[in-house]
Amino acid sequence: MTSSSGIIRTAVWLSLFSMAISVQSGGAQQSQESADALFKAGKFVDAEKAYVQIPRGDPEYFRAVLRSGYIALLSNRLEKAREKLARALEMKPDDRSALSLLAESWYRADDFEKAAPLFKAIGRETKAAQMESFKGVSPYRIEGKSGISSLRFVMTDPLPVVEVQVNGGKKVNFFIDTGGAELIIDTELAKEAKLPLFGSEMGTFAGGKQSGFEFSRADTLTLCDFTVRDLPVHVMPVRQFSGPVFGGLRVDGIIGTVLLYHFLPTLDYPGGRLVLRRRTSESAAAFEKEIQGGKSVIIPFWMAGDHYMVGWGTVNKGLPLLFFVDTGLAGGGFTCPESTIREAGIKLPGSPAGEGLGGGGKVKVFPFVVDELSFGEAREKNVRGLFSGPFTLEEAFGFHIGGLISHSFFTPYAVTFDFNRMRIVLAQ
Repeated sequence: MTSSSGIIRTAVWLSLFSMAISVQSGGAQQSQESADALFKAGKFVDAEKAYVQIPRGDPEYFRAVLRSGYIALLSNRLEKAREKLARALEMKPDDRSALSLLAESWYRADDFEKAAPLFKAIGRETKAAQMESFKGVSPYRIEGKSGISSLRFVMTDPLPVVEVQVNGGKKVNFFIDTGGAELIIDTELAKEAKLPLFGSEMGTFAGGKQSGFEFSRADTLTLCDFTVRDLPVHVMPVRQFSGPVFGGLRVDGIIGTVLLYHFLPTLDYPGGRLVLRRRTSESAAAFEKEIQGGKSVIIPFWMAGDHYMVGWGTVNKGLPLLFFVDTGLAGGGFTCPESTIREAGIKLPGSPAGEGLGGGGKVKVFPFVVDELSFGEAREKNVRGLFSGPFTLEEAFGFHIGGLISHSFFTPYAVTFDFNRMRIVLAQ
């Protein structure tokens, strides 16, 4: 788990879980080296075509099958991913990468019974214990008479905040951050709600700093007209951001990508609301009608791990780069590794603007401005960027991530995350 970052007027850094280079694809007959280069560059479609050309019996056949399964998972083709990964495990039953990817495929399908032993096999005992606690229970059951629900933002800046209820308790404020994975609940609120704890893992946060977070589960989460039953959660000290980031408004948790994944969700920044639609064919058809004839930009995306959505964009009209879509960079719209800073000709100040607070502790923040930032065909000028040192996601998934695109870039749009068709729709 890796965090992004955030900053607000007084250079306070927030982020909770952050964070390719384009190459030309060759012909159908790609060597393993060429296929790997395509994958590293984020050219997943071309890489997959190259990997399937590697014949059974080739010394690199295992790697080709494994990478094909990985690409299917990135594309959210879960059955295809399992088919490839099962074949890889037939060849190497103890391969950690194959086991990890297969665990993720079952986790995304909410089949925690199948995911648990795979997490245990790769040494994630705490995650496995969390999954095992759902034995005999279908997680993420969504109750409510309506097919669509809308939550007004309590505030939009520095990050959107909505009111929710945990385990039927009083209404509390959660902010929305696609850089977060599972629903995140403040440590004190978790105690008040008597949530069980299964143990902790270490996470990497802003500036490469590490801190622990705990695994738990909640009976219910109420979001306006919907109630979600039996859902896994993470527990962290979220209230610490209330004063420095949200101007004294107490925040008790974070709505991350894993929860949003169970809906067809829209972060409607101009309208000041979170729109949640059930993930059904009827909702999908109604949404298509909504965007037909309107001014919308559609950007394909891929998803690594449990929440790392990536899509193509550019910095200062440079070469295309994969950006991690992390909406939780309060006060900014972009951050990136030093390699992107250099390639885009961005000038950083000689000294930090201030010291900020991230999930792993204090970090130094260097503000900068991107003259033009694009995501798909959407373009915004003079986007505020924030640099805080190590960008740990740059090569974390085996392909290059050139930056993190965030809050202030998206505020002119209603942003819909369509996990069925793996696309992000920006509507004005």
